[in-house]
Amino acid sequence: MPQAIHFISIGGSAMHNLALALQQQGYIITGSDDEIYEPSRTRLAQHGLLPAEMGWFPAAIHAGLDAVIVGMHARKDNPELIEAQVLGLPIYSYPEYIYRQSQQKQRVVIAGSHGKTTITAMILHVLKYHNRTFDYLVGAQIDGFETMAKLSLNAPVIIIEGDEYGSSPIDTQPKFLHYQPHIALISGIAWDHVNIYPTWDQYVHQFELLAEGMPKAGILIFDETDDMLDIIGQKERADITKVPYEAHPNEIVDGKTYLLTKQKSRIPVLLFGEHNMKNIAGAMTVLDRIGITDTQFYEAIPTFKGAAGRLEKVASAGNRILFRDFAHAPSKVEATTEAVKRQYPGRKLLAAVELHTFSSLNRAFLDQYKGCLDAADEAIVYFDAHTFAVKRLEPITPDDVIAAFDRPKLRVFTDTRELQAYLVEQHNAADVFLLMSSGSFGGLELNVLAEKLVTGL
Repeated sequence: MPQAIHFISIGGSAMHNLALALQQQGYIITGSDDEIYEPSRTRLAQHGLLPAEMGWFPAAIHAGLDAVIVGMHARKDNPELIEAQVLGLPIYSYPEYIYRQSQQKQRVVIAGSHGKTTITAMILHVLKYHNRTFDYLVGAQIDGFETMAKLSLNAPVIIIEGDEYGSSPIDTQPKFLHYQPHIALISGIAWDHVNIYPTWDQYVHQFELLAEGMPKAGILIFDETDDMLDIIGQKERADITKVPYEAHPNEIVDGKTYLLTKQKSRIPVLLFGEHNMKNIAGAMTVLDRIGITDTQFYEAIPTFKGAAGRLEKVASAGNRILFRDFAHAPSKVEATTEAVKRQYPGRKLLAAVELHTFSSLNRAFLDQYKGCLDAADEAIVYFDAHTFAVKRLEPITPDDVIAAFDRPKLRVFTDTRELQAYLVEQHNAADVFLLMSSGSFGGLELNVLAEKLVTGL
């Protein structure tokens, strides 16, 4: 008899992918949520898992369930969660459940404030290219993979993108602490979750716990150019192997990036930027530990297109290019802007960033953005003034933003239509356009914008 599992908050990115992965393994899956957005809504509907009605229904929780998986979107007083507790059903956060299903596998966890999705996606691409059997959990859609999660009985290894957010409404510890990795990579530490970790020290401590909690004979891989990681990597623990890495040697020729190998070969790659050269080195280091040689890596990496929304080329024609990127934290915005300018040094770069997250809209955190758009020839910041009421934050003004970014000629928009109109006006004034946000700039019409910016029509 197949196991029956109910998902509370099935519409979440990780949650709905785990639901689809378990359904593919033959589990009986049900779920609920009070709001489900795209692409989760369509994907759940295609597999018959979209709830017939939005909301929470205690009657959906019954003694016949083998497990209940609860997502962070739910609250402690969720009526379905309370009913599951009353019935004494096994209740898991999704990281707890993934660990439960992978105790007999080699667990590889990719963590860090930035780069973890790209590094995870790169590892998955190379393993798939060489027909390896593996399970995975990754935080974005990847070309060639139907879902963002896979769990099976026969895979000897699981590659997990592990983040530092809380696990569930009844378990606030970071997700990555549940996985107990045999191999852990930490790509870098940059404080950008002020709503969860109010101080830098609290934030860094979570990564210290990850490193300290690894099983004996574990392998800790870290970016040695990151000052904080170097400190963590040097902490004494004789039963852990510590492996530092730095950016892969590379060169840019006519706007194209090549990896330079020890054998003096040049390997073309679709990624670019110093941060991605570090991501490549980190992925190579992990793959070396699970049986992929450098030669095999170089064979597979030229076809890696990156994860969805990560420095993704939306459109191009002639010298004009439009990129979008998930960057929103100061360190990510700075790294992405510098990468694009370094790749196209002779072209005028217009970079726009949306202040969208709790941290980025927090007046106390805003100064962290100082200088992060300096590499751009023209810089734009957008934020939705209505968001402050929703997030219960003290409002900020365009003048606050200009002062925080320390860029007097910075243009600040709070209206999506005005932003779109201005960007279209700039189609002849810039060659490379970069849009950075974890949101959508208030519903910017990206397809229309791409056509007008790149073609000038």
